Amino acid sequence: MSSAETTAFLTDRWRAAPSRLLAVALLLPFALGWQATPARSSEAAVIIPAPVIDAPQQGRSDTAVLAGGCFWGVQGVFQHVKGVTSAVSGYSGGAAETAHYNAVGSGRTGHAEAVQITYDPSQISYGRILQIFLSVVHDPTQFDRQGPDRGPQYRSAIFPATPLQRHIATSYIAQLDQAGVFPQPIVTKTDPLTAFYPAEGYHQDFLTLNPRHPYIVINDLPKVANLKRLFPDVYRETPVLVTKQGS
Repeated sequence: MSSAETTAFLTDRWRAAPSRLLAVALLLPFALGWQATPARSSEAAVIIPAPVIDAPQQGRSDTAVLAGGCFWGVQGVFQHVKGVTSAVSGYSGGAAETAHYNAVGSGRTGHAEAVQITYDPSQISYGRILQIFLSVVHDPTQFDRQGPDRGPQYRSAIFPATPLQRHIATSYIAQLDQAGVFPQPIVTKTDPLTAFYPAEGYHQDFLTLNPRHPYIVINDLPKVANLKRLFPDVYRETPVLVTKQGS
């Protein structure tokens, strides 16, 4: 990150997300000793069954757009999933002119911090991606919040790009609610995908590039550890990144 990008990053964080800065400050003492503790985050991982209805595992490339709190962690987890060829942090749910961090942080744009996941359907299905999303990426029972972050920009949402994706998502949520997998009803919204706007460059690959950042240590590294623990068949050690390290 260049000095200009660093300045922009700090300015954005101060203006648009004071709750996250406060959370980092409060969690810093715990982060320093995290290495000696088990993997644990604000949203505990939950073992859930695979979806009964899923897309056929055929084709060369497809996309899924998901929102589950801060996009740093959502992107970071899916970058470690086999079959995912790209995971880009960004915004979805609002207009193009408000698709930037300062505006989205106000909670009044309609946007959610989202991640566009491009994947190979022959290696991983859309339903499997949703299973990971609802199990280890975030807590789908939290309304307009995740962990220390509050506001509609941190809502739980699936943005189906096709009628089939919508059918799979709504059927899966109904399946999990009927099975009583979570102690509370799932509040994840299924909003039609109108557009996805990539976030600023300094948000991309944030988990990989900043593994010692207190927010990442407390909230997101445990999610990657839970992916490895609960989904060992799809976990890969080396993440697929948006940018090349060292460039």
